Amino acid sequence: MSGIKAFAPATVGNIGVGFDIMGMALERPGDEVVARKSDTKGLRITKITGHQGRLPYEVEKNTAGVAVLQLLEHLGETDLGIELDIHKKMPFGSGLGSSAASAVAAVLAVSELLRTGMSKRELLPFACAGEQMATGSFITDNVAPSLLGGIVLIRDGESYDIHRLHVPRGLYVAVAYPHIEILTKSARALLKSDVSMAQYVRQSANVGGFIVGLFNGDIDLIGRSLKDEIIEPQRAGLIPGFYDVKDAALAEGALGCSISGAGPSVFALCANSLVAENAGRAMKQAFAKHGVESELFLSPVNQEGARIC
Repeated sequence: MSGIKAFAPATVGNIGVGFDIMGMALERPGDEVVARKSDTKGLRITKITGHQGRLPYEVEKNTAGVAVLQLLEHLGETDLGIELDIHKKMPFGSGLGSSAASAVAAVLAVSELLRTGMSKRELLPFACAGEQMATGSFITDNVAPSLLGGIVLIRDGESYDIHRLHVPRGLYVAVAYPHIEILTKSARALLKSDVSMAQYVRQSANVGGFIVGLFNGDIDLIGRSLKDEIIEPQRAGLIPGFYDVKDAALAEGALGCSISGAGPSVFALCANSLVAENAGRAMKQAFAKHGVESELFLSPVNQEGARIC
């Protein structure tokens, strides 16, 4: 039986300065979900590829399944027969929003399959429910950019007060994914709740400067502002050679470099694709000097977000 296939892109959560309040969509990698109607009542996950046996087929324990269940309950269609095929095309525990991408692709595919006419913003709560099951926290800095695209600011996640920010033309991202795994729950457990007044002031100034730089197309201001005073120092020790990797990217002209989401991926925001290529190559070499194999993803900022394909 034919179905609908949706793609949801990987994301860079936090973007360094914006812990839990900013996120950015990439062109690649990403996840795909195929949804189709079935004569058997209820929601079923019939296939999962690329997961090395790590993901459950029980819909109540799977991010994509939970997201779609929430959508079907909202629509009053819980008895409707629907099958999901999930194709994982991005690494687990990479800091690139893997669980969010599956949830986003699933709700978009099912919404299109049922011809709900719902906008992407209307689908946000259901995708967030799937992500919450995976991470144990209600955070939207991966779900929102994966679904909506671009660079987003989350003023308040619970009320979905989420806004797209202007993205200057040409911005490119290099992401080095070292072949180690850091789970979001573990990375969050390391964080201290106390922040000094000086840290708060500097971080607030950097957030404001980053946003102003985006809207004004001020590349230099973006670079000066892309500095994480609070979270990066606490998580850097989880990533072998992090500061050497960061220094390598900056030496090649990257505007800024920090941890993607909870890590271990490290992203470098660059003014153009050539700088991103050079920075990415330097990042891989820096990881290699620490005995860590890594994979490189090069991408412009994805302005479309999730899509039917």
